[in-house]
Amino acid sequence: MKQLTAIAISGGIDSLAAAYLLKKQGRKVIGIHFTTGYETEPVNIISHIADNLNIKIEILDCHKEFKQKVVDYFIQSYLTGQTPNPCLVCNPLIKFGTMLEFARGLGASCLATGHYAGITKDKHDRFHLLKGVDLKKDQSYFLAFMSQKQLARACFPLGMMTKTEVIKLAKEHKLDYFIKQESQDICFIKGKTYGEFIALQKSLIPQPGLIEDIDGNIIGKHKGLHLFTIGQRRGIDLPASEPYYVVRIDRKQNRLVVGFKDSLITSECRVAGINWINKESRSGGIKVYTRVRYRHKAVSSTMFPDGGNKAVVRFESPQSAISPGQGAVFYRGNEVLGGGWITSGE
Repeated sequence: MKQLTAIAISGGIDSLAAAYLLKKQGRKVIGIHFTTGYETEPVNIISHIADNLNIKIEILDCHKEFKQKVVDYFIQSYLTGQTPNPCLVCNPLIKFGTMLEFARGLGASCLATGHYAGITKDKHDRFHLLKGVDLKKDQSYFLAFMSQKQLARACFPLGMMTKTEVIKLAKEHKLDYFIKQESQDICFIKGKTYGEFIALQKSLIPQPGLIEDIDGNIIGKHKGLHLFTIGQRRGIDLPASEPYYVVRIDRKQNRLVVGFKDSLITSECRVAGINWINKESRSGGIKVYTRVRYRHKAVSSTMFPDGGNKAVVRFESPQSAISPGQGAVFYRGNEVLGGGWITSGE
């Protein structure tokens, strides 16, 4: 008897192509579409997708968990001056947390998604998270907080494909008929800036304050720190010989500290809450490639463990706009060793 494979169906081209590939492999497949309460498209399109793929799709209402574990985290992080990354939280807590548990309840042995990433298992039954072969689309960064137990139940059918190949596959098999326009926005902040979304929260009362330069000189006023993140250029609107960027967010004094672009350069950062997928056992500095945000090219660096799940990461060449709250993900070749949360840029 064939084992049941669950596939997360979002309605995007990647999840549909992944579902098609699973069916082509001869697997017994069931789809799961989870709702967050922030959808703008009608859920009834899912029934058309189910007919097109000839699979049953279950609807999972995740709006409570999503609000508590993802949206509230995003808001709280922003209000404390950090730069959150909700996808890093959603994958281990919602997709491979709540949804995987739901899939197991349906009798599925694993949960597949449309992520561009790979998984291998070694002779010691340890699982390894790998980059997708399409390095421009690789999404292993967003999966760095997954556990061994979660990787054991995960499946990424698109890991060995490029985005171009996926689009071609979708068109050839008419999978793109139902596909909505893909968005680069965070799924619950469509059509708004982060600051605008935060401003809509009922608990927020904007607190205007002062803007100062890195030497402590008062040079202007801001309309609320929730409108800014480290490295941001837009919204400062102060005349100078060159553009100002946000260098620091001082919550205690409600001050925005700005400087020129070279003020954002740093040679190291501190990381906490590290999730080790496969931990290096050697003592002393560990040579890794570190990615400090998704659109950042992993750079050569040395990690110095600082007790427990903390570390200091020193870059071979100084990096710009290291933002507290973002994820630092560590690579060895094509493998993700783990990831943690940046607590400071120096």
